[in-house]
Amino acid sequence: MNWLLEIPLAVRLAALFAMGACVGALVNLGAYQFALDARPISPWSRPAPQAPPRRWFDRLPIVGWLGLRRESPLHGAAFWLRPMAVELACGLGLAALYWWEVGLSGLILPGVRPPSAAALHAQYVCHVVLIGLMLIGSLIDLDERIIPDSVTVPGTLFALAAAALCPWSLLPDLKRLPQAAAMANLLGLAPVNPQPDFLRLTSPNAWPEWLGGFPHAGPLLIGLACWWLWCAALMHRTWYTRHGLVRAVALLLARLRKDQSTGRIVVLGLIGSAGIVAGWFLGSDYWAGLLTALVGMVASGGLVWLVRIIGTAVLDREAMGFGDVTLMGMIGAFLGWQPSLVVFFLAPLAGLVLGLLTLVLRREREIPYGPFLCLAAVLVIVRWAPVWEWVYPVFALGIIVPLVVLACLVLMALMLGIWRLIKERLFA
Repeated sequence: MNWLLEIPLAVRLAALFAMGACVGALVNLGAYQFALDARPISPWSRPAPQAPPRRWFDRLPIVGWLGLRRESPLHGAAFWLRPMAVELACGLGLAALYWWEVGLSGLILPGVRPPSAAALHAQYVCHVVLIGLMLIGSLIDLDERIIPDSVTVPGTLFALAAAALCPWSLLPDLKRLPQAAAMANLLGLAPVNPQPDFLRLTSPNAWPEWLGGFPHAGPLLIGLACWWLWCAALMHRTWYTRHGLVRAVALLLARLRKDQSTGRIVVLGLIGSAGIVAGWFLGSDYWAGLLTALVGMVASGGLVWLVRIIGTAVLDREAMGFGDVTLMGMIGAFLGWQPSLVVFFLAPLAGLVLGLLTLVLRREREIPYGPFLCLAAVLVIVRWAPVWEWVYPVFALGIIVPLVVLACLVLMALMLGIWRLIKERLFA
């Protein structure tokens, strides 16, 4: 991988701009093809029957949309502006992210030696894939108020595989490394762990021996439980308790038996279980990366799921879509549960500001939440070093952190209940 670093940075950035524009074309294709109302807008999709013939240069990223303006009578006057802006932003964004993340080692604190070139590029590729998938989901969410599983499920599988095959693709754990290196230099000793470790399930605390791979059975059970919880969440469930618990369970099982997707998900679960067992036997850092991604997937998605359940129960209306649950699960598989928890608490801040602007300017009361989760995830990635330096004392508390999160959920339920009473008494 060092040969890649020998290429002048300007040449790499120019190539990445062109590659990013092509990635933007794929994002546009996915945003229109994976939507419930699929539209033949992308030049890579089959054109509408009444559309004029498409030419080869229509498929050129960015500039091709200037020629596709002739389809405005079919898709709207300025339909081409958004996809052209997406491709331009992806080109600039991929080049800028590479310059910052690889060229400047932006994920690492000053005074800490960056990891190997292979690790830096693995992190970069994973972040490009995550951002691209989040962009597709956000565009669909803005158009249709839904995030399809066809975006988040493949992304989650990619994240789990990446964490197992190259655990250093996860965000770095920067706990106390500058202080340790400074102390070693002061005492005239060799640098203490000059390279950062990847973010593990227990970071910033030490990785315990009992969480290792074979022959410890406990972590294998944890990994399999996380995997099957995710698979079960993907199944089409029907849960009606108005006729009692026994009737609700019977309806649930009947729906699962009849639904064609149940068999495919079970097969996926069995294949994934085999992969998890193989990673457990392999052990070492590869198992640590896989277990970290599995727990991050379930913890992050489960947190949003709890918010959805609590909000729906208290407000007597759907608080969040299930697409937000699978989206957050994907983010957790890529980043781990610690950064995802920061994303969860950061997203409402962006949602509050932009949501108020949307309410005032466009008079829309239903505001999609997925784009705010994605925006918060990007902010956490690009500002990871100062973010982790600020929050790692909190995560060092260990088991106290989930207890605090549960207390926050209880407080949220109380606040939503009070807000509902205020609306019913004053605005009814």
